[in-house]
Amino acid sequence: MMKEKAKTVLYTILISLLALSLFCGDAAANSSANPSPDAAFSEKNGALPGYLARPDYPDSLKLLPPPPAPGSAAFALDEDVARRTFAVRETARFAQALSDYTMTFPHAAGTFSCALNAPITEQDTPRLYKLLRRMLTDAGLTIHAAKKLYQRQRPFVLNKEPICAPETRAHLEKDGSYPSGHTTVGWAWALILTEISPDQADAILSRARSFGESRNVCNHHWFSDVEWGRTMGAVVVARLHANPEFQADLAASKLELAAVRKQNLRPTRNCSKEATALAIKAY
Repeated sequence: MMKEKAKTVLYTILISLLALSLFCGDAAANSSANPSPDAAFSEKNGALPGYLARPDYPDSLKLLPPPPAPGSAAFALDEDVARRTFAVRETARFAQALSDYTMTFPHAAGTFSCALNAPITEQDTPRLYKLLRRMLTDAGLTIHAAKKLYQRQRPFVLNKEPICAPETRAHLEKDGSYPSGHTTVGWAWALILTEISPDQADAILSRARSFGESRNVCNHHWFSDVEWGRTMGAVVVARLHANPEFQADLAASKLELAAVRKQNLRPTRNCSKEATALAIKAY
């Protein structure tokens, strides 16, 4: 009993840390809700315990190099990419980046709806919906050690330019930029969705790439934060494949999507509007 209670306490602490990193300000991007950081990571808003136990998390400190140092060629590229995104600030691409910023459910479940040409909802695909929610926790908590150690300043702190969610500025100034949590989660989701729907693999991965680029457009993350976020997303997926519970949900999700396709159910997003926004080159 005491051991289970200790595990619950540890999980609650880890979830709270991830909530502050990924979800602070999501409510402002979604006018229908106004949760606190803790509430944003409640089951009501989409978070569930992950598949991985704490000792099974990939070690982001061993897997990632330090972020680019100021004055290096890599950092010059980070700065150049950031500057180039300023040109799309008044376009539909910036609005799409703001939408991509919102990681609470059910909104986040629609991220790949157009790429799949199918809905992902709690009603139509309950096992897939749950799988994405649980992966959100695994992917988000995996990168916490690196974010905490490096405490990299975010681009807006240096370039003084606007961001997608200005109401989160004070929090983000204290939250490490490297690697990108949104990108880690989005890339992990995409890799799993390509297994569930291999015929849409190109569209899914293209959408995942633009999802990461939205972090640059928001001026919340550097280019290298996003690039290494994709690496961590792939690492998380590799680790999940050794988990029997995950494998069972993955198999069930494939059957669910096949059933949805037989019903010819449509995506939950305005795919024409999304395509128009993503056609605008971010950098």
